[in-house]
Amino acid sequence: MKNSLNVGATSTCRIDIDRDRTIEFMGDECRVYSTPNLLYDIEMTCRNLLLEYSDAGEDSVGTRIELDHIGATLQGMWVDIQVTITEAKGRAVSFDILVTDPLEKVAMGKHSRFVVDLKQTAGRLKAKSAKVASLPK
Repeated sequence: MKNSLNVGATSTCRIDIDRDRTIEFMGDECRVYSTPNLLYDIEMTCRNLLLEYSDAGEDSVGTRIELDHIGATLQGMWVDIQVTITEAKGRAVSFDILVTDPLEKVAMGKHSRFVVDLKQTAGRLKAKSAKVASLPK
């Protein structure tokens, strides 16, 4: 990870709330941004910010999320997801999250990610897969 990563670095991503990002169980007129999709979009916004500071062969994985989803955003609206780095200890990075739509605050929370070496992580996962394959069925 590059030394230029600093606490306070921020990024904002605008997401259009299309049908695939909404719940369906309240009918078409009440389709709103689903919490699982909100969480995914937050993770990707944080990941993309870290990629700006990552060396070749590095990426990051989510390790913790604390999320209050307090506002309903209708299909056809958009949200701005703002993430700010609040702590960077070695490869562990923490973020504050603020999500707003044109009318209100939608969510706030905290997210933690860990920067990984892709080759090393792939090796560890392949070793685990081999162990799983040898388990009795």
